[in-house]
Amino acid sequence: MPRYLIELAYHGGNYHGWQIQPNVKTVQEEIQIALSKLHGNLEIEVVGCGRTDTGVHAQQYFMHVDLSQLWEADQLVFKLNRMTPPDISFSTARLIDEKYHARFDAKCRTYRYFIHHKKNPFLQDKSWYVQTELNINAMNQAAEFLLGIHDFSSFAKAHTDVKTNICEVYSAVWKHDENGIYFEIKANRFLRNMVRAIVGTLIEVGLDKIKVSELPNIIAAQDRSEAYVSVPPQGLFLWKIDYPTRIFTNLAD
Repeated sequence: MPRYLIELAYHGGNYHGWQIQPNVKTVQEEIQIALSKLHGNLEIEVVGCGRTDTGVHAQQYFMHVDLSQLWEADQLVFKLNRMTPPDISFSTARLIDEKYHARFDAKCRTYRYFIHHKKNPFLQDKSWYVQTELNINAMNQAAEFLLGIHDFSSFAKAHTDVKTNICEVYSAVWKHDENGIYFEIKANRFLRNMVRAIVGTLIEVGLDKIKVSELPNIIAAQDRSEAYVSVPPQGLFLWKIDYPTRIFTNLAD
């Protein structure tokens, strides 16, 4: 069966995350329903590049799917955009070798968390309103301790099915934008709730409630109770997925 790598984006506000769960609305389920209808009600399963939690958005997301027929890329994208809700948008669909996997072949993922400082009704579902000014220099100093290979249990949801909580963080930095600030973090993998827990902890640094020097001890504790409260989901975006070049050199339009 031909395998397609499909790029999409979604607004997570109406969904309980990417992955199918009983009795709740998910992005994966909406897509599978559309693809099933498109293929004569065949049961079709799509495989995503990772999970996102309830209310979290994806600026860039990839999935792969094995279909029973060959499609022109533009036509498949057109059909999916017509058959899914307006908060899910498809941009590309390309044929790939069946040995490639949307999740396991991803080299790294980048997340961004957005904070705005002035009340704005048009940002409330895409950013977190924090009126208090934050010490971004201190937050960036603290973020440097995240770099490298660590056990991130202090920032992970407990009792999940992952085999290890070790991740490698390549970059972690706070930046300014036109509405306020955002945190960008790039790693080989992320744990459930990890980015929101990290942001919540770094904000405590920005509020001068904890010292920059406390971050190494929080990480080393490998205990979720040592870190701080997770920030709300609406400010979080899965921003970018990086794959090895070999996957894209095996794509065909």
